[in-house]
Amino acid sequence: MVLAPSFNCRREEMITGHIIAEIATLVGDPARATMVSALLDGRTMTASELAHAARVTPQTASTHLGKLTKAGLLSADRNGRHRYFRLASPKVAEMIEGIVAVALEKRPRFRPLSPQAHAVSGARICYDHLAGRLSIDLTDSLVAREYIVLDDKAAEITTAGTRFFTEFGIALPARRSRRSTPRHFCRLCLDWTERRPHIAGALGAAITKRFFDLGWMERMKRSHAVIVTPLGRRGLQQTFGVDASEPTDRRKR
Repeated sequence: MVLAPSFNCRREEMITGHIIAEIATLVGDPARATMVSALLDGRTMTASELAHAARVTPQTASTHLGKLTKAGLLSADRNGRHRYFRLASPKVAEMIEGIVAVALEKRPRFRPLSPQAHAVSGARICYDHLAGRLSIDLTDSLVAREYIVLDDKAAEITTAGTRFFTEFGIALPARRSRRSTPRHFCRLCLDWTERRPHIAGALGAAITKRFFDLGWMERMKRSHAVIVTPLGRRGLQQTFGVDASEPTDRRKR
């Protein structure tokens, strides 16, 4: 009677360990890791584009993509002669971002050196929401204006915040809407470049979509980074009090 729970516990640990090892092996391969990372911004890419990103042959890419799709990390849609791959769910993006955050936890703080790394650090898309330094500034602004109140892993929208987001053009679901529960409507995501949390979940996705709809941001080709347009810089300053200008532009003021 005493040994059974211990045995069951060990069996569950063995099962969990096997599952972790299986996924870790898949994303631990450099080529497959590069492919998954290339899809972090939520867009779809063809097998040829992913092969180019990972610097492998189309045949090798096809084998890698088959394994990732079979494991449920990627999903694929066919359009004519091409198959377009994307991350299977937000959980996959969260997993990859989490791995990066853990990998950098005991290392010196991320310091972008190249223009590409600098752009990614400044503002990028993490599956469906804004990440990077701009997302941290935006989160700080929402907290300072008392539109949201942060908790350990989530954030609560205040009455003032509900009014603000509605006026800003974001439709908020009912607080007890079942549809909003799986997405964790106002979730926090640890930013691996800034090592601070930013707004994610359905609210983060809605804010990001609104920025694109307003023409405040534009995507960069072959990169997770986004460009804040002149219209966006004015809008972010006037609406949120966030300075989205480049550091060089700030020194000129």
